[in-house]
Amino acid sequence: DALGPLLDRRYMVVDSEGNFVSQRQAPRMALIRPKLAPTSLVLTATGMQKLAVPLSSRSSARRSVTVWADKLDAESMGRDPAEWLSEFLGLPCELLRFADEDVRHVDQRYAPNQSLVGFADGFPILLISEASLAALNARLASPVPMDRFRPNVVVNDSAAHAEDSWRQVRIGDVTVDIAKPCSRCTVPTVDQRTGEPGLEPMATLARYRTREHRVYFGQNCLHRDLGMIRVGDQIEVLHTQAAISFEQ
Repeated sequence: DALGPLLDRRYMVVDSEGNFVSQRQAPRMALIRPKLAPTSLVLTATGMQKLAVPLSSRSSARRSVTVWADKLDAESMGRDPAEWLSEFLGLPCELLRFADEDVRHVDQRYAPNQSLVGFADGFPILLISEASLAALNARLASPVPMDRFRPNVVVNDSAAHAEDSWRQVRIGDVTVDIAKPCSRCTVPTVDQRTGEPGLEPMATLARYRTREHRVYFGQNCLHRDLGMIRVGDQIEVLHTQAAISFEQ
């Protein structure tokens, strides 16, 4: 839809001040397993009872929240999710949903067409190729899985970092513009199986994927139109240009 893949990045955890909470502040969040059921968002975690949050319910309760520099009025999902999350994470927090009437624009430096986004850091689509991950893992003592980087589009059968030169692709029915390389925070250092942070893979990426003191891996993307994308769709590269150089 207009915000990206349906239901993707539409729910968010906030603290008592209304600031978004991620694995940056609470790496234990990695141990929460969200799953979409036909009528609910289901959360599971070790030692906790399963929590089902109905997808169809709409709340009149609103909460002023902050996502980076953006202020929004999001829907509160009520007491049960708040208590469940607060108990597991060990801090007062609440589950919110992106309200239908909320509008959040992508950074206009990269989206002059007024593209929208939900609760994602900045862009509705993050694309990474399996070959790029393989190139990283070849440099690591212990390989890391793709979930460290949280992409919602994963490409196979390409060269490592081929996506650096892509500027527009078609995925299924949808034309996608490659807006900019994705600068990485510390979340990829969190082991998604244990919730424990470390140094890798960021220490290794910093040695060969750095530009202006920031580490980049994957591509932030914007969809031009609505349509369907499916696992197994062919990705057609429509436009390319010289890739940005990174320190080697």
